[in-house]
Amino acid sequence: MTRKGQTRTKEVLILVAAMSGLGNLVGCASFADSDSGDGWNSNGTTQSPSGSGGSSASASPGAGSADAGVFNGNVGGLTGASGGAPGGPSNTGGTPQKPASVAATTNPFISPAYDPFSTFAIDVDTASYDIFRREVNFGRLPQTSQVRLEEYVNAFSYEYPAPAATSDIPFSVGIKAAVSPFASGTTLLRVSLQGKQITAVEKKPTNLVYLIDVSGSMGVPEKLPLVKQVASESLDLLAPTDKVSIVVYSGTTAVKLTATPASEKAKIRGVIDSLAAAGSTAGGSGIMLAYEQAQAAFIVGGINHVLLCTDGDFNLGITNNDELVKLIETKRKTGVTLTALGFGNDVQNDAMMERVSNAGDGIYAVISSRDQATTYVRDSLLSTIVHIAKDVKIQVEFNPQRVSAYRLLGYENRDIADSNFRNDRVDAGEIGAGLRVTALYEVALLGASVPMPVGAPELKSGLPVPGTREVLATDLAMVKVRFKAPGAKETDPAREVSSHLGVDEVLQTLAAADADMQWAAALGAFAEILKDSPYANKANLSTIASIVESQKARDAGRTEFAALFAKAQPLIR
Repeated sequence: MTRKGQTRTKEVLILVAAMSGLGNLVGCASFADSDSGDGWNSNGTTQSPSGSGGSSASASPGAGSADAGVFNGNVGGLTGASGGAPGGPSNTGGTPQKPASVAATTNPFISPAYDPFSTFAIDVDTASYDIFRREVNFGRLPQTSQVRLEEYVNAFSYEYPAPAATSDIPFSVGIKAAVSPFASGTTLLRVSLQGKQITAVEKKPTNLVYLIDVSGSMGVPEKLPLVKQVASESLDLLAPTDKVSIVVYSGTTAVKLTATPASEKAKIRGVIDSLAAAGSTAGGSGIMLAYEQAQAAFIVGGINHVLLCTDGDFNLGITNNDELVKLIETKRKTGVTLTALGFGNDVQNDAMMERVSNAGDGIYAVISSRDQATTYVRDSLLSTIVHIAKDVKIQVEFNPQRVSAYRLLGYENRDIADSNFRNDRVDAGEIGAGLRVTALYEVALLGASVPMPVGAPELKSGLPVPGTREVLATDLAMVKVRFKAPGAKETDPAREVSSHLGVDEVLQTLAAADADMQWAAALGAFAEILKDSPYANKANLSTIASIVESQKARDAGRTEFAALFAKAQPLIR
């Protein structure tokens, strides 16, 4: 996944599969941009301490407002947490402790009379939800800073309509709204994208480079054995002529397998089975060797992908966060992209793991069980390496004659400056084959009070920002999606599609909406509680529970969440 303002040419995709540690890589950067120059990104998020309080606010055009921050509290029930983040996890026994992470942020309400445009890059990472699954099974909640709302919502399957088989647009776009049961007087708006599936015939020739951490910390059942499982099972997805390479790193680095046809499964699996964990970690130099292998076996016009798997702690090699990210971004611009997968029950430095994947245009996930490993290979690996559209930007434009204020739920670090929506040199997100993207907004219709609970960031308002207004008078909102074909160059023009939502299309209850919208809304409300958002309301747990109970039999993912939700509720205080 990508940040705003980034550019690159992508032909080689490195899927990085075994990072055993990012301990010396802790850190994050602000990717906020601003159209107004006041320190806010285009969704208005800020990270300064909030001093705002009160009950409700009115969104009046022209009303100035000072920058305000977000409420950064801790959800109760965190094992070992008292006024700060506990130390890093240990492999020596006992209950693993959660590592330190950066503070969570929450988007504010924005007056569309001031700025009707909400612009962001898509995100299909799932690591935040993966961490929730792991932590709850250990009897504790994730840290508030590890909760990224959009990753909870996007962790599930939805039955969105697929694009027509004859369409040259590789995804469908939907926009719906219903009155919210979670915040009085507000409406929930959902934007959805559904990518097309591809057949084996449509998949491009593939060159996979596995970068596998075999340092000592990986030598537990939920780490290196799961890496080996992913690598082995993924061979069944590849065509006989696809290429596979394996690079390992610990105290030293080595190429265990040069580019080998996937048809030679016995040979490849023999190398995979021989891997053993020992020594310290030299992640930086391992990454360099993986890039060399990707370039050496480069397939022109094909997919070239390296998978790095780690528990999040690099002890040697490139230890400067910014230098590592710069390296990954530079390689991405040459056509080599990178995804980080976290393995185990104690993946450290969640923020840096996400940052690494974002820099490499990859998808960050966490795997801690055999079932999760199989599910990742079956449901996510192919969509991770096979893109159907690139530089995908979403812009929702709200009608100030119909809407008093809006706020985007999640996507705080996926913001793109409104002025860059049609700047086709600006990098954005990718859609993989068959992937779904969901984004939720909380909307106060014209005349309604804007929720302003204690600790919430101030309403963002002021003189109208520049930009041509395109929303229709009869619209509540419209969504515009801009994208390029996977093989497009930085200088190639993007295409754009749009969809409108009329005021008369708003459903009067969430119960009247489709089951998918109800589920997404419930997950969004639950994630708000977990991240201790100032807009969260624990009284909503009963409504969330009702939706979860009614849908728990739909599929395995929902069944699992129902069990996790039951475990999590007693921990929420």
